[in-house]
Amino acid sequence: MIREFESYEIGKLRTLYIGGGTPTALSAPQLDFLLRHLTENLDLSALEELTIEANPGDLDEEKIAVLKNSAVNRVSLGVQTFDNRMLKQIGRSHQEQDIYENITNLKKAGFDNISIDLIYALPKQTMEQVQENVAKALSLDIPHMSLYSLILENHTVFMNRMRRGKLPLPKEDLEAEMFEYIITELKKAGFDHYEISNFSKPGFESRHNLMYWDNAEYYGLGAGASGYVQGVRYKNHGPIRHYLEAVEAGNARITEEHLTLKEKMEEEMFLGLRKKSGVSKKRFEEKFGQSFEGLYGEIVADLITQGLLVPDKEMVRMTQKGLFLGDTVAEKFILE
Repeated sequence: MIREFESYEIGKLRTLYIGGGTPTALSAPQLDFLLRHLTENLDLSALEELTIEANPGDLDEEKIAVLKNSAVNRVSLGVQTFDNRMLKQIGRSHQEQDIYENITNLKKAGFDNISIDLIYALPKQTMEQVQENVAKALSLDIPHMSLYSLILENHTVFMNRMRRGKLPLPKEDLEAEMFEYIITELKKAGFDHYEISNFSKPGFESRHNLMYWDNAEYYGLGAGASGYVQGVRYKNHGPIRHYLEAVEAGNARITEEHLTLKEKMEEEMFLGLRKKSGVSKKRFEEKFGQSFEGLYGEIVADLITQGLLVPDKEMVRMTQKGLFLGDTVAEKFILE
């Protein structure tokens, strides 16, 4: 990955996100090597956010010391749930106690920008268990949380098993109730629901992820990574052996797609609608030179009537009901 990174000759980045796997599975010396080589030629004064994903079962004090000694300023912990039985069921190696220890040690080391991932609507999960998870998450006193539903996030490892009827997931009306409860409790605790699955205290929004939802360009590095550079969406070789061979041969990419204007506009809507702030009609027209009203006027009017979009002259943004049905709403903006 370092060799691929160096091949782009990147001197300046606003954000850097190390994850999409769990980098803390590396040993402390390996982690130190990775962080030093990724940042040694970067203009760190331009780097606003450097996030690393961590598994609570892997993050010991030696690795936290490596993070503290690097440019990392944000840590995202894959908590998933506080329920030990469910952690085992979904194949996670950590226990509830590991979560508390990690958060305590990260704070002790001076990290204040900490995020956790939680999954709700897990197999056989009850409303009471969701309430308990939310209470425990809030007790951590951290500024960012990402909450994903197994039903809403179709790419999860459980989806095929669910389709075959092997996982008794909560029904959609109970899931909607869970979603509403989470939003209400987190808002009460001072969190802003700034994106479908993301909540933050003021100023602690994930700058890296906001870049995705703003449909900005980014480099994707490593086995199976995806990137978007100069209007080209690409995907790297994977698994790791194929990726290493491809880097050795001088091109890590397995596919490249030059997006058409239609595809760029659809992505602008699909990604931008995930944000609470939505999509700016003016910015859309400046970016693509197309009349927003001409393209989407009728679609927007229809979705407002259904209570899925907020009436707004300048922005296209979803209601809470719309956010729950996120992809269903976004699909309406795919042009024939």
